[in-house]
Amino acid sequence: MSHESVARILDRTYRKFETRASLDEDDRRAFYSLPFEVRYVDPNRYIAREGDRAPRATLIVDGLAFRHKVTVEGARQILSVHIPGDFVDLEGSLLTVADHNVQALTRCETAIVARDEIIRLVETRPRLGRAMWIDTLIDGSIYREWIVNVGRRDSKSGMCHLLCEFARRLEAAGLADAAGYELPMTQEQLADALGITPVHVNRILRELDRQGLIVRDKRFVRVPNWEALRRVGGFSELYLHLNQVMPAVQREGAAPGRA
Repeated sequence: MSHESVARILDRTYRKFETRASLDEDDRRAFYSLPFEVRYVDPNRYIAREGDRAPRATLIVDGLAFRHKVTVEGARQILSVHIPGDFVDLEGSLLTVADHNVQALTRCETAIVARDEIIRLVETRPRLGRAMWIDTLIDGSIYREWIVNVGRRDSKSGMCHLLCEFARRLEAAGLADAAGYELPMTQEQLADALGITPVHVNRILRELDRQGLIVRDKRFVRVPNWEALRRVGGFSELYLHLNQVMPAVQREGAAPGRA
C-alpha cells in the first residue's frame, strides 16, 4: 500500500489524537507505521459481536457505525453512533471478550489493527496511549448522556438532544456544514436509541418540523433555530469535550444549519 493511501486512512484519527495529547515526530512515525488491513463492511453487517474474542481493534475510516445491546427477548438498545476517525472497539485491545455488538450503520471502510500492535504502541509511545485513553473516556461520557436520554428526558427532548449531538459531532468530523447534515439513522434505529416506537419517532419528527425546530428533506436535516432546538433538548455540549476533538469547534452557539 502506498504512503499516500496509508496517510489517507490514518490522517483523520491522528489529527484527532494531536488535539488530545502533545505528540512529537516519533509518535507520528510510530502511529503511521501501524500494520493494518483494510476491510469494507456493508450496512447492518457486524463489525464486532457480543461474546466474540477480540483479537483486533477497528478504526472507522469512512462511514458510520453503531454500538448496541440486545435483551433476551430480542429488544435492541442502541448505545452510541461512531463516525470516521473513531476506534469502535479500542477497549478490545485490553478486554479479551466483546461485551456488546458493533454494526455498520452505512457502508464502512475500516482499518483493522491487531490488538498486540495496539498494546505495543501504548507501551512504547505513552503520549499516544494518553490520547487513546482520552478517546475511551469521551466514549464513556457520551454513553452517560444517552442513558439520561432514555431514562429521564421525555421523547421530544431526547430527540432534540440527539439531533443536536449529531450536528456538533458531524461538524467536528467535517461531515456537516452551515446547510445542515444527513441524519444517519432510520426511524427504527432512532426508536432503538431513544427507547420508543418508530411510530412515535415519526410523530415527534413531524412535530419538530411543524414547529420550525428542524426542516427535513428526506434524511437531510437543517436547523433554522439552533438555540430553540438546544433549549428544548436541554443540550449542553460539555459532555462531547469538543476542545479535545477539534480546536476549531468550541463555541456552543455554532452548529450546522444555524440560521
